[in-house]
Amino acid sequence: MYKIRIHLIPQETIQQILETVQIEEVISEFVPLKRRGVNLLGNCPFHNEKTPSFTVSPAKGIYKCFGCGAAGNATKFLMEHEHYSYPEALKYLAKKYHIHIEEKEQTPEQIQATTERDSLLHVSEFAKDYFAKILWEDPKGKAIGLSYLRERGLSDALIKKFELGYSPDEWTAFTDYAQTNSYPLQSLKKTGLTIVKENNKVFDRFKARVMFPIHNMSGRVIGFGGRILKIEKSAAKYLNSPESDIYNKSKVLYGIYFAKQSILKLDNCFLVEGYTDVISLHQSGIENVVASSGTSLTTDQIKLIKRFTPNITILYDGDTAGIKASFRGIDMILEQGMNVKVVLFPEGEDPDSYARSHAAHEVEEFLDVQADDFIKFKTKLLSDEAANDPIKRGGLIKEIVQSIAIIPDEIMRSVYVKECSLLLDIPEQTLINDLNKRLRKGRQSQARSIPESDQQKLSSSPSQVQVRPETKSPLAYQEENLIRLLLQYGNQSFDYRFKENEKAEETVIEVNVAGFIIEQLDDDGLRFLNPVYQQIYEVYKTGLDEGKLPTHHVFINHANEEIVKIAADVLSTPYSLSENWLKKERIHVMSEEEMLLKTVNNSVLSFKQRKLEQEIHLLQNELKESAESEKEKVIMLILKKQNIQKLISERLGRIVLK
Repeated sequence: MYKIRIHLIPQETIQQILETVQIEEVISEFVPLKRRGVNLLGNCPFHNEKTPSFTVSPAKGIYKCFGCGAAGNATKFLMEHEHYSYPEALKYLAKKYHIHIEEKEQTPEQIQATTERDSLLHVSEFAKDYFAKILWEDPKGKAIGLSYLRERGLSDALIKKFELGYSPDEWTAFTDYAQTNSYPLQSLKKTGLTIVKENNKVFDRFKARVMFPIHNMSGRVIGFGGRILKIEKSAAKYLNSPESDIYNKSKVLYGIYFAKQSILKLDNCFLVEGYTDVISLHQSGIENVVASSGTSLTTDQIKLIKRFTPNITILYDGDTAGIKASFRGIDMILEQGMNVKVVLFPEGEDPDSYARSHAAHEVEEFLDVQADDFIKFKTKLLSDEAANDPIKRGGLIKEIVQSIAIIPDEIMRSVYVKECSLLLDIPEQTLINDLNKRLRKGRQSQARSIPESDQQKLSSSPSQVQVRPETKSPLAYQEENLIRLLLQYGNQSFDYRFKENEKAEETVIEVNVAGFIIEQLDDDGLRFLNPVYQQIYEVYKTGLDEGKLPTHHVFINHANEEIVKIAADVLSTPYSLSENWLKKERIHVMSEEEMLLKTVNNSVLSFKQRKLEQEIHLLQNELKESAESEKEKVIMLILKKQNIQKLISERLGRIVLK
């Protein structure tokens, strides 16, 4: 096991982290959010949606998606979105808010619990530090690696920002150093940093290469790209890490960690091919840029960009064949409903070379002026090739219409049809006819791909479709409602009025919500069927006994993920009462908070009544199995509970039919 994993974060530090965190600052690094009243709203990162239903409440410190149900606090978000362990999420937050962590030693059991994924992340982080150390401190690293990067016009600040490094021109330099520092060969092999042959011979994958760490969305190193500096026919110019548990190249974009804030701010993302393209554009002050790192563009990569902007500008060098080969990837972008523009660099230039040979303002101006809408760009490019050849021209029209057909927005399709009609000098109706034909064909193909059983469900009316209800406990609603009241109003008080008897004067005492619920339930020895609800209830009981009731923040930041989820669920609502009721209509609508006594009292009584129903049902079943001598006793017990049930119903204003 690694030295880095033998420590535990002290509880007081965890508390400091949780108290410092601003949830909106954390989530906005991954999800574009817009202000909506006291909350912020965005598209949920956990499921595909067109209408935003992902709500972040800064005041409560929670997020909640009213589409898929995802909910929690900042720590939970990082665990779900970035697949962090709980300690990793805390360390990320500590680093963000500059909170120093003095870790305590872990037990052997805790060390054993380190996941394999954690270990690969630590190996990658260790490797990144090693390669950087060689680049900046080793004589050969400085003479070869650092000199190369500086010759390309990269500043030292930028080299450090992207955490570039150098792997020595030795067969096992990194592997030997890693094993000396207690990193096992198995982990080095799984990250791809070390290659192990069948005869157990080992060597470094990235020998004699400048190293480009690949970061995930939160800045963790998950893989590497290495550029060889020697001229070797047998060696690839660029070499990437192989797929692993932490690195999936189809789901990663180089530079996304450094670009996401700029993409959000400028509402546009530049897409390039290579590592140096990204870094050189950063050198020119253009930071909203990412690279596919030489791989074909994938749907996952497109969705990664779409989280931050619907606008993407692809930067091409002058290679026409390469551009045509990328058309399929661009069609995939259009399919996601994104707006695509294209910039074509002069022949012999690419983003890297152009940025190095021009001033920053010239690069920025060039990108702004040369950006062309993709459909227009594609039409012009293919039109030049088709020239006066009717067959090629027919194929061109079909290819353009195919690209338009996959755009999900009907209005955008209409705009493109009109524009292409002018560019191609062809009647608009001809394009519309072909477009409609393709759309019908696409819908039919989609219908055939749906299983017959699902097609029958879709063709049925809503009332005909049978939905199997989720299995819940018989007291689920009542229990959830009481927990909601505890979390929302537990510390609030109301005046409780009662008489010792009919002749006595009315007594008024101030009671807090938590105290009232706990006293009512404890008097009758009632417990929650849901064990997590019972755990929340016990925290309030302990707080009441100690004279310090917990706030909802205790549960939002609880170590138990289920408690965090429940707290976020019950404290969130997609609805709010319009101020116009009072301002314009002069109608005051009583809020739940203004009717706390009635709300809490009725909720407790409803819970008790439902409990009685269950107890009576059990007794009735017991009656069927009882011996004759025991039946009278059971019947009397049933009658007693039914009388109590009747009294509760009268207080609730309900009619008991049985």
